[in-house]
Amino acid sequence: MAQPFELPDFYLPYPARLNPHLEQARAHTKQWARAMGMLEGSGVWEEADLDAHDYALLCAYTHPDCDGPELSLITDWYVWVFFFDDHFLEIFKRSGDRVGGKSYLDRLPAFMPMEPGAEVPEATNPVEAGLADLWARTVPGTSADWRARFTESTRNLLNESLWELSNINAGRVPNPVEYIEMRRKVGGAPWSAGLVEHAVGAEVPAVIAGSRPLRVLRDAFSDGVHLRNDLFSYEREIGQEGELSNGVLVLETFLGCTTQEAADAVNDLLTSRLQQFEHTTLTELGPLFAEHALDPLACMGVLAYVKGLQDWQSGGHEWHMRSSRYMNKEARSAPALGMKSVVDLLGAKRIRSYAHVPHQHVGPSQVPELYMPFEARLSPHLDAARRNLVDWAHRMGILEAQPGVTGSAVWDEAKIIDYDLPLCAAGIHPDASLEELDLSSAWLAWGTYGDDFFPVVFGRTRNLAAARATVDRLSAFMPLDGATFPPPASPLECSLADLWRRSAGPMEPRARRTFREAIEKMAESWLWELANQAVNRIPDPVDYVEMRRLTFGSDLTMALCRLSRAAAIPQEVYDSGPMRSLENAAQDYAALLNDVFSYQKEIEYEGEVHNGVLVVQSFFACDYPTGLKILVDLMESRMRQFQHVVAHELPILCDDLDLGEEARGALADYVRELENWMSGILVWHRGCFRYDEESLRRHHRPPRSRLIGPTGLGTSAALVV
Repeated sequence: MAQPFELPDFYLPYPARLNPHLEQARAHTKQWARAMGMLEGSGVWEEADLDAHDYALLCAYTHPDCDGPELSLITDWYVWVFFFDDHFLEIFKRSGDRVGGKSYLDRLPAFMPMEPGAEVPEATNPVEAGLADLWARTVPGTSADWRARFTESTRNLLNESLWELSNINAGRVPNPVEYIEMRRKVGGAPWSAGLVEHAVGAEVPAVIAGSRPLRVLRDAFSDGVHLRNDLFSYEREIGQEGELSNGVLVLETFLGCTTQEAADAVNDLLTSRLQQFEHTTLTELGPLFAEHALDPLACMGVLAYVKGLQDWQSGGHEWHMRSSRYMNKEARSAPALGMKSVVDLLGAKRIRSYAHVPHQHVGPSQVPELYMPFEARLSPHLDAARRNLVDWAHRMGILEAQPGVTGSAVWDEAKIIDYDLPLCAAGIHPDASLEELDLSSAWLAWGTYGDDFFPVVFGRTRNLAAARATVDRLSAFMPLDGATFPPPASPLECSLADLWRRSAGPMEPRARRTFREAIEKMAESWLWELANQAVNRIPDPVDYVEMRRLTFGSDLTMALCRLSRAAAIPQEVYDSGPMRSLENAAQDYAALLNDVFSYQKEIEYEGEVHNGVLVVQSFFACDYPTGLKILVDLMESRMRQFQHVVAHELPILCDDLDLGEEARGALADYVRELENWMSGILVWHRGCFRYDEESLRRHHRPPRSRLIGPTGLGTSAALVV
């Protein structure tokens, strides 16, 4: 039977190498698997299955430099995780038994105690027995921070299997963004990254483990691993196992294209993620090391970890080409090289990311009919909030130029009236009091002003150092302990200090910290935009979507929605997978909505590279109408995912956490506030004067300068237009 598609030509920048201790690992892991009960009698594997899959070969390719005992330990971990995947499939996925699957998964964290040597329950199946043995052999010599991170990634890997099971039961193919996010957990590559640290003997320092560069490296690595696996496993997963969580199927369904076209698109995305990994390594790690003053040994450890991830990527490909588990027979013979093959093999499509010509004439933004299932309501205090915001902006100085700062006359009174940010606040918070509406309007104005200020003042001059210093100062105006503020040096700081005084006082300490982190992340995302702008680089699609949530200020405005629910909704609800899916879907809908309306403003008038339509155009090499259609389809799929989570996943979450009536009611209210958030943002885009062509021409007229000389009646001739 013919394969469903031809495997594409892969971008392979690093050669695969083989660990010399392969045979030792093969012999050890077969003995270990039999001792754990994974072979004869398990109902899942026989010895022939283990031999055919050859996980020792996988680990020998992906960890080429570790010694024999370490390679055997790593191989046992992979045998365990693949056995778990097949065991869960046989016992729970095939039968659709979600209740039994949850009970099965709930027991497993008990076999990973944070304190080494702590007692664990008695194992009742091979998965539990294997996990208990592996944990006891792995954690000696590791830090508490590594154990916490590895435990979390293992728990994610296990628990998100329920998400796959729920989609199979519903016959639902996820949308591309949802799939990428969930595949990282289900596919286990973040878990593999933790084992890379162990294998190379160099933990990532805790102080930078949660930073953007390390997160992007881990996520880009994970996406590369998973997308590669999707290409090789499509035939088995879709044809034999009835899976719906495969990247080729996801794009085939979303784009409405052929299987071959979807496979080629997945390969392009795989290449893009590998190049994102390279870009982050070369441009972001050095400044990160300097920012945290890491010593040379710590820097060497991080670079050893990066090299370990590269080895995994190239070794994983080599194993996929050889393992009987995957579709690879036709790929083993070298095809004739055509121009497309050369482009794919060299990863030359990266050139498109740097080839955009700024300030192209694109004409008015096209805004098609957008899917919005929620009806917007507006606060009755809107008119008063409009007047109050203009007064506040004057007091804060954000409508005036800053002495000595070129280009700082970013806003004036006419612009802030046109932008009509109280209209957005009135839709987001239709039931707010006037005081609450004024506060929300001012926060929206502060974030929008900052977003406009940074590219004009720092972007045009490429003064990234000054931008970094400006961002670093902002935290001082958001004290967690009520301490005094330093004297503000700019309207941006003055307005932030005022808003923090009015907002943070009533908050609980944890809410205050979360709120400050949202503002800090938004400001940091402005630096990310400036860095891309400086080299004229259109972002990788996945990195763009994830950073767009921050540049749009989604966390900041959603945090305002959360404040009134902080006491009623347990934190574990906010930390859950369904809630993160819900909020991310809402954030993506709103941010991509902004991209649709702001296309002309950003591409033609501002010379930007950060717009979702442009990102799609660059990735697919398509025209504006095609890119716009793809983006609008993605918006709709994210909105339908929001509705799916509300209808199907949140009720299960409430039952799983045994929430009481008060918490369930507060959660329902929060969902309605997110619906208001999305519908209110759409109303604002339609009603403000920020994105239409006539307003753009008005707002981007060159400023009129006044000559020094007489003023007063009859002196208008002194104006230079």
